[in-house]
Amino acid sequence: MERTPHYESYVRILEEELIPAMGCTEPAAVALAAAHARKALGAVPERCRVEVSGNILKNVKAVTVPHTGGLKGIQAAAAAGMAAGRPELGLEVLSQVTEAELDGIRDTLARCEIRVAPSGGDRVFFINVTVMAGDHAACCEIADSHTNIVRIQRDAEVLYRGGASAAGSRETDRSVLSVEEIVRFADCLDPADVAPVLERQIACNGAISAEGLKGGWRAETGRTLLPVHGDDVAVRARAAAAAGSDARMSGCGLPVVIVSGSGNQGMTASLPVMEYARERQASRETLLRALAVSNLITIHQKTGIGRLSAFCGAVSAGCGAAAGIAYLDGGRLEVVAHTIANTLAICSGMICDGAKPSCAAKIAAAVDAGILGYEMYRRAGHQFVDGEGIVRKGVENTIGNVGRLAREGMRRTDEEILNIMAGR
Repeated sequence: MERTPHYESYVRILEEELIPAMGCTEPAAVALAAAHARKALGAVPERCRVEVSGNILKNVKAVTVPHTGGLKGIQAAAAAGMAAGRPELGLEVLSQVTEAELDGIRDTLARCEIRVAPSGGDRVFFINVTVMAGDHAACCEIADSHTNIVRIQRDAEVLYRGGASAAGSRETDRSVLSVEEIVRFADCLDPADVAPVLERQIACNGAISAEGLKGGWRAETGRTLLPVHGDDVAVRARAAAAAGSDARMSGCGLPVVIVSGSGNQGMTASLPVMEYARERQASRETLLRALAVSNLITIHQKTGIGRLSAFCGAVSAGCGAAAGIAYLDGGRLEVVAHTIANTLAICSGMICDGAKPSCAAKIAAAVDAGILGYEMYRRAGHQFVDGEGIVRKGVENTIGNVGRLAREGMRRTDEEILNIMAGR
């Protein structure tokens, strides 16, 4: 089959987006900045200042940092990065913490003054960690995305400068994404071109989901779904995704393959599709094609929304998962497009109030909405149509409306969420 016009770009987008991360990605980014700053300082930090944008505060406040003995928050993430972080590992910066280093993290929290301050300005994603010892100081600044290091500096010497828009210039242009071409891309895809990243997603996300289903992780949302709602594939799909989040939000040390900078979105986009593939006894090749659809649909939606916002990313990923399930069942553009529109009509109002255990329940709700949107169209051709709320004729127009809602309309919502969380 002839390749789509942007075939190579789509492969690169999957390679750029589907990367492993240890724990919630915002604490990991704080730890990464702290680890780089500590390395640049070349001494044991005596003081530390962490400047972050509001959305970083929101997403780090209540989530457990892995390999810290259950610690939460920005100070814990910064201390872990300073004491035990391995900056060369990127978002897996805390994946190799030893027992001795765990004691070092506690010691760093006890003796090193770690001050947290809002960054100011209008950047949604911003982290600047400055560490000091004696008369010397070093900093690492990350902006716009989780691994986009803008600057590393020791005293007056700039050791590295990436440029404020380095992430955008290095990344493949996301504007080439469209629902129609995503479906065509999956049809003509040579699975070998994406097998390394998708097989890693299957292995990593499947492992942490299985761990979550064992129980013992905070609210146990995923594990609760099965006895309450029964052993149906749609229930198992919701439970699988929620269970992964149960474990991850509670500090599980297993890695997750992320999508759009989010482990929760990476699990939501992949685990339901994997569960349906098992139920349908789909071939490995069919699963890989369906995962390509689910991941790319998620990325396509998030391109217009942004990495962080007041709009819960689980909605985008649940919609992506439903599109992947529709493709897995043999649906093509018409079915996939109506599944997306139906899903977005159902649950586009879900807010993001930070990373925390309740994310698992939001994931379950988003996957449920996606499956409902798919089944509405598959069984009876039911659809929400142009003019009904934010739905517009043409799936790209509906996706564009949701992006506008999240990016522009929910700015004030984001501010108020932050005020509520800060007790103001």
